[in-house]
Amino acid sequence: MKKLIALFAVTTMASSAAIAGVALSGSASVSYDDNGTAASATTYDADLTIVGTGGGTTLTASYDMEGSSLATTAVDLSTTIGPVTIAADMFDETYTTLNDGDGDKKTDGTDTSVTVSLSVPIGDATIALDDSGDITISGTWSGVTIAHTIQDGDDKTVGTASIAGMDISLTNDAGSSTWSIGTTVSGVALTLDSENDVSAAFGLAGNTLTVSHFGARTSVASSATVHSTASAAAYTTAAVSRDLTSGATLTATYDSSNDSLTLKAAVTF
Repeated sequence: MKKLIALFAVTTMASSAAIAGVALSGSASVSYDDNGTAASATTYDADLTIVGTGGGTTLTASYDMEGSSLATTAVDLSTTIGPVTIAADMFDETYTTLNDGDGDKKTDGTDTSVTVSLSVPIGDATIALDDSGDITISGTWSGVTIAHTIQDGDDKTVGTASIAGMDISLTNDAGSSTWSIGTTVSGVALTLDSENDVSAAFGLAGNTLTVSHFGARTSVASSATVHSTASAAAYTTAAVSRDLTSGATLTATYDSSNDSLTLKAAVTF
């Protein structure tokens, strides 16, 4: 009997140790959209993320749970060996080139990759090399974060900084620049970007009103790495969000593009 008790105790400790290296998180939501003059629709979403950690190695896997079976959305493995970090994207997403109604489509390609990053003592910079041959140099100096990716004819530079209460980001991708600025004025969080998008968030955490205006868009062709964008007229949304005592968040959003009202209940765990 004592041997059985001891065996049970050892088994329990082993199981606890294994579970200690695994973390679960996720979210779920249900949305009702009256779609303006079109037929109303109800949509569902449930996501699960599993993170397993062993020493300096981490595996992160994400899944969509709605529908008849789990659908993988991401699988990433990373490990650290001294100053070297190896990251592997193990999931090859399948894209459709069909227009699903939101104007976005993408040419299917191979998305799996391996990136080897080396932290070297050159001003706290990190150098990364992936299996496509792209080299990225990134780091933070005096509060300014910069990442420069050397690609075949399409270099990309991303910079972010907080200056005088403003959060600024700037991206130059193969000669095309975009930017965004965020700040808070009298308790109102404001954002503005290079595509003439403006948003303002009012209220306190857990009870907010967010008004956003999106500028007109011209059509952009898709490629293996860039989503296409259908042309669209400017529109405005207004969203009221409130945290409930049940732990869920209820959001009501009005969209002027199709005169629709969407009610969404969501929970994160």
